[in-house]
Amino acid sequence: MENYPPYNITDRMLDYVAKIMKKVGEIDYIKLNKKPELRKQNRINSIHSSLAIENNALSLNQVKDVIDGKPVIGEQKDIQEVKNAYKAYEELENINPYSIEDLKKIHGIMTFLVVEESGKFRNHGECVRDGDNIIFVCPPAKMVDILMDQLFNWLNEAKDRVHPLILSSVFHYEFLFIHPFADGNGRMSRLWQTAILSKWEEIFEYIPIESLIKRYQEDYYNAIYNCNNAGNSNEFIEFMLKMIDETMCDLLESTTQEITQETTQEKIISLIRENSNITQTQMAKKIGVTRDGIAYNIKLLKQKGVIERVGSSKNGSWKILEKQ
Repeated sequence: MENYPPYNITDRMLDYVAKIMKKVGEIDYIKLNKKPELRKQNRINSIHSSLAIENNALSLNQVKDVIDGKPVIGEQKDIQEVKNAYKAYEELENINPYSIEDLKKIHGIMTFLVVEESGKFRNHGECVRDGDNIIFVCPPAKMVDILMDQLFNWLNEAKDRVHPLILSSVFHYEFLFIHPFADGNGRMSRLWQTAILSKWEEIFEYIPIESLIKRYQEDYYNAIYNCNNAGNSNEFIEFMLKMIDETMCDLLESTTQEITQETTQEKIISLIRENSNITQTQMAKKIGVTRDGIAYNIKLLKQKGVIERVGSSKNGSWKILEKQ
């Protein structure tokens, strides 16, 4: 089909793509993807947010505990969904996002023990409800195989000519429109957009776009609803690009703060090496940060077991421990 899927490139889309591309370079520069503890936390954020959108009741800390193998009090279905989602996200680097068979396989992992039709397309009608109101009737079951083949054929044909940021957003919307599975469509659509993006730039494996979607959940559903009525995915593409851009803004800000903090701590250690009797006020002047900033970073260095104070606060001295 010549105009399939129906969408148009807008100036707003191009503006978001340019902004995101710039941030991709900045995040690569600060080597976010080399920080395993941050990568794990971002993945936990992704899983918690994506499941919460689908009414999973576990808190962020409970999701972390489930992933860490700790006992959690909660609905067994909710706990199983977390285990499944973690296994599915762990498969990201192995997924071929252009394969229907991989899609079905990952759906089987994502819905293990919680959905009867796990890993296969639905064989019955579906609709999307808002409370008691039907807001969208999904394509009939007999059309699902045809529509999914059509979508994946387009995906494979377009991947070398459509920017991945737009390609993945179009796929996300069209997948939700088709609603190919009996359950788990929302989780799979968000995971699959991440899979497409991470094949383009590995760093997207660990960028929790789902957290922003959760924050703007009503806007997310409104964009889908409006696109269903408009007959194209323009509004949804713009919405998703905005979510990606804002997620990367948040990530850059938090990671830059972390790096600044690490640099401050390195300078404190260097000053102590030069003069073990140096005061926090003197450190603040030499480094160019506030006295409170020095006190905060010294507290962190003590907690890490890097330095300790010997003697009184007035007449004592600093000692760098062997851990450093």
